[in-house]
Amino acid sequence: MATAQLTASSISSRNVSSFEGLRPSAVQFPSVVRIGTLTQRSFRGLVVKAATVVAPKYTAIRPLGDRVLVKIKEAEEKTDGGILLPSTAQTKPQGGEVVAAGEEKSAGKSKIETSVQIGAQVVYSKYAGTEVEFNGAKHLILKDDDIVGILETDEIKDLKPLNDRVLIQVAQAEDKTAGGLLLTEASKEKPSIGTVIAIGPGPLDEEGNRKPLSVNPGNTVLYSKYAGNDFKGKDGSDYIALRVSDIMAVLS
Repeated sequence: MATAQLTASSISSRNVSSFEGLRPSAVQFPSVVRIGTLTQRSFRGLVVKAATVVAPKYTAIRPLGDRVLVKIKEAEEKTDGGILLPSTAQTKPQGGEVVAAGEEKSAGKSKIETSVQIGAQVVYSKYAGTEVEFNGAKHLILKDDDIVGILETDEIKDLKPLNDRVLIQVAQAEDKTAGGLLLTEASKEKPSIGTVIAIGPGPLDEEGNRKPLSVNPGNTVLYSKYAGNDFKGKDGSDYIALRVSDIMAVLS
């Protein structure tokens, strides 16, 4: 079984593959702020979602059941050209390294090992898990099913989807209308069509067996517009990882 325990001395300091993606904070801003010589209202109601800090007296975190503990990759402080980014412009990662895992997960009446092993570099769902700060580093405790896939390189196109997830290369947006008018970037409609690049092994049935997915690599598909997690590849292409249930049709 993939049983592991995280200790303060066992956290790896090696670099993790870079990931694209944002994890939004729950921030509420006031509706009125007066600037200048007028009285400025205080930011009443400002709520910032912060990580739970684990006190130093605790030296280990052991996830239970189908949960895993991921050490979050640090945000990039510079652009590829070496320009320093302010904290507000830094891309918050959507991936990291698995440093501890629960013993098992449920599949109907069966109990099976978690989908990832200790040391795996993973990408996770943008809204998943609970953030904790342990031994000076940020971690995320999340369910095995919230892990989108394994990424062993810094190229999102190499993502290996898990369970019922699919990786799609998004089709390019149309540059012109049907009447031939050029569209600006702001007016281009976000595509919901793309080509399947990779698929997961399928969901588990009650006996713990994998059920094959209804799509294959190379299929052109139509998917739900607001589903999944968006990524930008190093080649400039857009990618999306989503559940197969968010795919509405195969086009031919």
